[in-house]
Formats: sequence, C-alpha cells, structure tokens
Amino acid sequence: MTVVAAVLKRLIAQELEAVADERVRTHVRSLLVEPVPILRGWDYGKPGEQYACWGVLNHDPSNTGIVYCEEGFGPKLPWGLVWLSGDDRMSIGMDSGWFGTFMEAYFDSFAVTDLHIWRIFKTDPKTGRVPISAEQAWGRAWEQIEELRTRDPESRYDCDHSIEYGRRRETSQETVHGAE
Repeated sequence: MTVVAAVLKRLIAQELEAVADERVRTHVRSLLVEPVPILRGWDYGKPGEQYACWGVLNHDPSNTGIVYCEEGFGPKLPWGLVWLSGDDRMSIGMDSGWFGTFMEAYFDSFAVTDLHIWRIFKTDPKTGRVPISAEQAWGRAWEQIEELRTRDPESRYDCDHSIEYGRRRETSQETVHGAE
C-alpha cells in the first residue's frame, strides 16, 4: 500500500487538536501545504538511492519544511525536517532531524521561531529548571540569554517554550495507509 494524502492531513489535524495554544495552531495551519510526494536522496544507502517523502509544511523564509517518509528513518521516526530547495540539499538529511510526531518536528523547526513564545529558563541544582522571563521573540530571548551567561557563567540559561502539545506517540503503519 502507499501513503495517502488525506490520512496525513488527518494525522496532522489530530496532533493539532492536542495543542493548547491557538497561536501555534494558527501558525501551523498557515504553513501547511497539500501533501505531495517528492523523491529525496538517502545518504546512508547505495549511491542514487531515493525515497518518496510527502511534503506537508513549507516555511519559505528559511527554505525548510516538514515531510513524512516511511523509508529511511521511518516508520519509527517518519516526520523529518528538510530543505525545500538547493541542488545539494534535497536529501532526507540526518537522523537528528527526524521525529516520531509531526509536532515534535514543528517544535524543532525554523518555522516555530516566527512565534513570540520563547522564554528564558534558568537551571540550578537547588531549584531545577525554572522559567525566568515572559514570552518573547526568539532573537530577543537569545540576546538576553547571552547577557545572562556573560554575567552569571556559573548558571545555566536556555531558550524554550511552555506550550503543551500532547504526548509523543508511535505512529503505526496501519494509520497512514489506505485509499483516498
């Protein structure tokens, strides 16, 4: 059987239902594209080996997107971050860019940096990991983190968000196959 566009759309819609933040849901929906299979090179196999990856989200400003592919790192990690164009960039990429769920891929993508959802977290042995800022733009959060790291090199400061988006769940083969 082959992957079906309608089922991929349904999987993404189900994951979006678990997202607590309307800003994120709206942003994702604005970037979704009609699922279309694109052959991409598999860098870990025979020369010229390719797999069909279904493009589902495009972020044109960063020339990146999210695809679904059952080959390569799938089916365990079927959602991948890829380049949208570039002669030397049209492969499936590295394993570090592949995820078990669509939303995991989204929250690791360049696209999510468009949103003002980023907070500064401080980690120390006594209090653990605690947010110390309000939500803000990605770039501004990193500017403040660099300042904090310079002033307080003994502490750990990181950039992250506090958006709830459901638990990671394995995608079974049966859920993505079928007839349109």
